[in-house]
This record gives sequence, C-alpha cells and structure tokens, in this order.
Amino acid sequence: MRYRIAIAGAGIGGLACAGLLHDAGHHVTLFDQFDAPRPVGSGLVIQPVGMAVLDRLGAGEAAATFGTPITRMLGRECKSGRRVLDVRYGKVPGLGIHRASLFQSLLEAVEARGIELRTSAIVTGQASGRLHLSDHRTEGPFDLIVDACGAGSALSPLRSRALPYGAIWGTVDWPETDLPADRLSQRYRRADRMLGILPIGQLPGSGQRKAAIFWSLPSGGHADWIGGGLERWTAEAAELWPAFMPFIEQVSDPGQMTMARYTHGTLHRPWGDGIVHIGDAAHRASPQLGQGANMALLDAAALADALTHFPLADAPRAYALGRRWHVRAYQTMSAAFTPQYQSDSRWLPVLRDRVLFPLSQVPPLPWVLSHLVSGTLLPASGSLPTPARRRARSEPAAPAR
Repeated sequence: MRYRIAIAGAGIGGLACAGLLHDAGHHVTLFDQFDAPRPVGSGLVIQPVGMAVLDRLGAGEAAATFGTPITRMLGRECKSGRRVLDVRYGKVPGLGIHRASLFQSLLEAVEARGIELRTSAIVTGQASGRLHLSDHRTEGPFDLIVDACGAGSALSPLRSRALPYGAIWGTVDWPETDLPADRLSQRYRRADRMLGILPIGQLPGSGQRKAAIFWSLPSGGHADWIGGGLERWTAEAAELWPAFMPFIEQVSDPGQMTMARYTHGTLHRPWGDGIVHIGDAAHRASPQLGQGANMALLDAAALADALTHFPLADAPRAYALGRRWHVRAYQTMSAAFTPQYQSDSRWLPVLRDRVLFPLSQVPPLPWVLSHLVSGTLLPASGSLPTPARRRARSEPAAPAR
C-alpha cells in the first residue's frame, strides 16, 4: 500500500525517515520550523549500525567524505594519567562527523528524491491525521504522522528526567598536536569534570579539519562558567590537560561554546492514533555511549521496514516491538555508565578506575565493549515481528531424522 505520510521535524531522524519511506513507495511531506534547512549542534559519532542506514539511503559515501574514522575511545584520569576507559572498534570504525556535515549528506539524499520539504512550519499539535501549525493552519489529512521533532516535540507525551550534568560543546580547527586524529580522547577529574576532543573531519565547503571539544558542567552551571571568564577556564584546562590547550585557545568568546543539557526517559508506547514517535521524541539518554543520532537512524529504518511488512494499523506497534530491546538495553547501560563519568560522586570514580576498568580489559569484555559502542551488541530491530518470523514461530518444527 502507498500511504500519505507527514514527518514533523527535518533533523537527522526525520530526513532519514523521509528517504526510507519514499523508497518504500510512500508519499512523504516533511515539515520543519526552520526558514531554510540548517543543522543544530556540534560533533557526534556515527556508529557502524548508523552507517548501514546511511548506506541504505545512499548518503554514506558523502558522510564518509566529510567525516573521519574513529578507531578507539581512550580516556585517562587527569592527575595520574591512568587509563580509565579504553574501547577499540573492530574491523568497522565509527565516523566522527559534524552534525552540519551529516545533515548536508542526508538533505542531499532527500532533495535528490524530490521529497517535499515545507519550511517555516512550526508544529503545535495533531489530531485526526492533521498537523496543527502555529499560524493556525492545518495540514492533511495524512494516513500517518511521524514525530521526529526531537526533545522539544510538541507532539510527544514523553516526560523525561533531567540529568544532573551536561556539557558545553564547541567546534574548532584541528591544530598541530600529538593527539591521534582517529580517536575520541578524554580526561577525567573524578566524575565532576570531563574534557573531550573528538576529530570530526571537515565542514561543508571547508577543507580545514575540525575537532569538537566538550567540557562537562552541572546542568545549572552554565551561568557560573560564563561569569568565571575564559581566563579562569583556560587556566583550569591547562592544569588538568595541557594537550587540550591548542584546542581551547581558539575559543575567544563564550558564545562559541553551547550548553547541552541531557535528560533520560523512554515512551512505553511510542505510537498513538495515527502517529508514531522516533528519535528523541521517543527516547532520550545522555550521550555517554555515543548513540543519540544512531538511535534516530535505526528508528527510521525500523519504521520503514514495519510499514513494508505490516498493514498501516499494525505497523507502528510492530516498529515499537522491533526496537524495544535495543532501545531498552542502551537506555539501561547509559543510565549505568553516566554517573561514573558525570556526577558528584566520590566513590563511583574509584570503583570505575580500580575495579571496573581493569575488568573491562579481561576477555571477552573488550569484545563486548567494542560491540556496545558499535551499536551491534543486540540486533537493532531484532524483535521486529515480520511475517516471515511469525510464520517460522507458528509452524511446527520439522521431525528429527
């Protein structure tokens, strides 16, 4: 069946969903509040599972051209220099990339398909298959509305829990440095300070290599950071991690660093009457495991698959069931890992450094951690109840010979 589908939100998940649903034969219309297509954010890592979705869309090659391979995540304690995090990817690396570059790759894929994108469309609600916009217009009716509006969605009933720590993020040029350009490098002072440098390749229209830098702060600490001034910040950074200086010295205005506050929560039922929620509109967590954009891409792929294998009345529930265990597992692990690296706890960093990290280097745990960050620890939509799988479960087993 060919359905008329509205997608609210032209971010990473919305663009991917639009392309995949179009390829499945549906008539797709994208709505977003921006006046012209533009990304929001800094650097991120696309994991191998996310790259598979980009390749399916034909956007993987463009993204790989912009980004840079990430083969390792290495974190050390600031004072002693001891390793407290060391995860190596397998044969397939992650991809460090700026959100603008990922956005551009997906936007080009959407534009190449001729998908309609309506800008300056602020979605405020929905009912009976129609989208309600802020200028009192309604659009529709649609057979299905996909909520890809992110954490600020007016369509999602999700009420998430604010996490005590966030981070300031910025984008700078990759300087002359001894730090490897194929790894996420981090330093920790207990759990109340985390500094990070992520190579992210190039921005659209620029040949200059870039880095995303981040610095953890209490969720309410942004004003205090600004009030303290850049000089004090730079002095603290020099004491904690001298190699951070060539990056941080490029920040001459607090406005170059954007505060990100994190929340945690999951919709038990990420669908309703004529609507389905994907990405941050359906589930949110800290970025500790680097899965945010990947989860949105995987949601988009699972929804497209569900609409291919199931009638419209059953597809949203099938999508939710398919993504259930992968989302739950990563939400749970994110909630467990985050306080070890971002909290006011005094004993969790000791447990992390003295017990958990040494254990993490004992086989088979390095293999487990590699698959964890790659997003492949569990099948991304392994519980999607496709008709073939349902038939296999219902048919009697062949007699033994």
